[in-house]
Amino acid sequence: MSSDKPAALIIGAGIAGIQAALDIADAGYPVYLVEREPSVGGRMAQLDKTFPTLDCSSCILTPKMVDVGQHPNIRLMTYAEVVSVSGEKGAFRALVRKKPRYVDEEKCTGCGACAEACRMHGRIIDTFNQGLGMRASIYVPFPQAVPLIYTVDPEACLYLTRGKCGNTFKCKDACPADAIDFEQKEKLVELDVATVIVATGFDLVDPATKPEFGYGVYPNVLTGLEFERLSSASGPTAGKIVLDGKEPEDVVFIHCVGSRDPHGGIPYCSRICCMYTAKHAHLVRDRLPDARITVFYIDMRAFGKGYEEFYDRVKHEGVLYRRGEPSEVYRRGEKLVVRAEDTLLRRTVEVEADMVVLATAVVPRADEAQLAESLSLERSPEGFFREAHPKIRPVESSRAGFFLAGCCQGPKDIPDTVAQAKAAAASAMVVLAAANRA
Repeated sequence: MSSDKPAALIIGAGIAGIQAALDIADAGYPVYLVEREPSVGGRMAQLDKTFPTLDCSSCILTPKMVDVGQHPNIRLMTYAEVVSVSGEKGAFRALVRKKPRYVDEEKCTGCGACAEACRMHGRIIDTFNQGLGMRASIYVPFPQAVPLIYTVDPEACLYLTRGKCGNTFKCKDACPADAIDFEQKEKLVELDVATVIVATGFDLVDPATKPEFGYGVYPNVLTGLEFERLSSASGPTAGKIVLDGKEPEDVVFIHCVGSRDPHGGIPYCSRICCMYTAKHAHLVRDRLPDARITVFYIDMRAFGKGYEEFYDRVKHEGVLYRRGEPSEVYRRGEKLVVRAEDTLLRRTVEVEADMVVLATAVVPRADEAQLAESLSLERSPEGFFREAHPKIRPVESSRAGFFLAGCCQGPKDIPDTVAQAKAAAASAMVVLAAANRA
């Protein structure tokens, strides 16, 4: 990577961080792209289709992932975290913690022999698949991962947790490249950069905070993200919508689980839930033509380009939209029952279901408060990073030289995330150009 020009630091390598990195790198400036997970891709890598066009998420994202992995102006630092950033605009010094993978990145070929040989193969909950599948202690998050380098999970590896893994290291013995290295240590790396873009993404609210819906009690109550992995061709069921080997006959979707909740929940609208639920309903209709599909909603907010048309399409496919707020989900015999107040009929209704899918709220990442403190950034009352001004400076943060992109600033869909990432990249390049002239 060229070092004769000032560099940019991008924290987070989801679609926002990837897009910003590519724009800045294509302009000729060096970029350090730091991602705390073993692979780039973020939440978008977990999605099946994208609304309203139903394009394959991986088909859009994977080429960009490959581009950032191969771009000569981008230094990719995965499985790493930014500890602190000192200095001022045009002359920052960042401290990055590089966590040990226990795999030599130069030697690993991504063949997967280590995972197949691992004593814990198929026994560790696969978090990328939202717990719907299992993996080994040594893993790549998904087959298209960039970089395609295996990582030892320090909380699941028998050697790292207990000090012993049988009589031999089966993963190490199986690796034809001799890439397994349990002597690796954490490293701290200092980077000199002129500007920083924060693109750390979002979390989803824990549905267990809404116990009335039975999440964690009934295995056929899923979150929207779990449904994404269930419907994805790269997911644990190869895209078949099945639970316990059975296709559901009755599917119920519930909007605003956690969002717009004046009763101790989250007051704001998460923006994406109405449309991703419409997409999920379409996928059920496409793959299970005879299924009975019900969507409970408070208000429909199809605000984007082509969104209202997609919503109309889904209704015309025979999906029943009922305006009402469910109060509980309970079991009756072999079925679940969703009880709700239908606000148009003005009466309580009960709908039977084999599968219930919850549209959970978008919330700040669990570590956002800690990151805001280490980066000296302000947060909004909702906990997202605060922009300098919502109208005239929407991508600038409260700290000069720092810019915001994607859902770390607030809930938004993929088109708005990409647009904000490109705006943040353009703003960052103004700082880079000034530093280059200095």
